[in-house]
Amino acid sequence: MIPFQSLISHWIALLKSSCTLVGWHLGPSVRSMLESSCKVVKEGLLEKRSDGLLQLWKKKRCLLTEEGLLLIPPKQLDQQQQQQPGSPTEPARIKELHFSNMKTVDCVERKGKYVYFTVVMAEGREIDFRCPQDEGWNAEITLQMVQYKNRQAILAVKSTRQKQQHLVQQHGHRIRSTSNSA
Repeated sequence: MIPFQSLISHWIALLKSSCTLVGWHLGPSVRSMLESSCKVVKEGLLEKRSDGLLQLWKKKRCLLTEEGLLLIPPKQLDQQQQQQPGSPTEPARIKELHFSNMKTVDCVERKGKYVYFTVVMAEGREIDFRCPQDEGWNAEITLQMVQYKNRQAILAVKSTRQKQQHLVQQHGHRIRSTSNSA
């Protein structure tokens, strides 16, 4: 059994630096999420309900970062780890749920050994997940999303204040210039 920390380090190393070596084609948003926020808050398995007619539960390896949630099909990660370096592989089908596109985590329901919850995206799309009750994925995703949104709100306030200060400075400069010319 691989220790938890080394597994996380291994995933990040695979996803960040080795992507081009093993033939993975990460989207710019996934790559930027990994590069900007390397801190993995939680790692493990989640089950996601498929969009198909049967709506089967499919296991996904998940990395929760300060920027969002990465979903990796577990079979794909195992194949990548077992392949020889430099051999051609299929492009990674990593899905990214970035907090900037996430609206809420809803519908938390406990049934049997599972917790069921829904991630609602900004465009209205709903993604259903389930995990064992003791893993707390829904709470951790919600907490990280709230912290992300708070950081963004603070940055927006700082930006607005800087713009206001700049306008006041420009306006003060204009008043002094017109009074000097009079």
